[in-house]
Amino acid sequence: MSELVAIFFGMALVNNMVLSKFLGLCPFFGVSKKLSSAFSMGIAVLLVMLVASAVTWPLFHYLLVPYGFEFMRTVIFILVIASLVQIIEMTIKRTNMTLYNALGIYLPLITTNCAVLGITFINIDAQYSFIQALTAALGAGAGFTLVLLIMSGIRERLDLADIPRVFRGAPIAFLVAGLLGMAFLAFGGMVR
Repeated sequence: MSELVAIFFGMALVNNMVLSKFLGLCPFFGVSKKLSSAFSMGIAVLLVMLVASAVTWPLFHYLLVPYGFEFMRTVIFILVIASLVQIIEMTIKRTNMTLYNALGIYLPLITTNCAVLGITFINIDAQYSFIQALTAALGAGAGFTLVLLIMSGIRERLDLADIPRVFRGAPIAFLVAGLLGMAFLAFGGMVR
């Protein structure tokens, strides 16, 4: 149990997909302007990471490895993720049109979100068991959501601040992201 807790918090804080591995930067900068959109995107990415890990782990271990097709994992994993995102997009469109409109173009972009593909590779490369892989995906999704919420909260506050004109928009977002990354580096020291 303690190992699962360590994996979860390790993926959420120490090995954060955005701030440590630099994966998923497009939605991180694109959707982090409003807190509500950031939360919705974070939950959608968390769900896709969890389901993608639940599908790709057995595919890799029970289909690709026994038949010697490990080299096909990238193609297979991308197909699985693209299919899952399409299913989730159709479900959100049918059940919550407001959320669908709020996510806009970023929902289909989860298909190409390298953080989702990254967690599936991390699960395989770290030789996690199925439960460990799900825990890692849950931690990675929670960390992605956490960082998205922190960034969106800061950006909403920055909209009200008197920032020099040259720093408005992307420059201040990059500065804040760098400071967040340095802050999250401190979690690495806590693990040892």
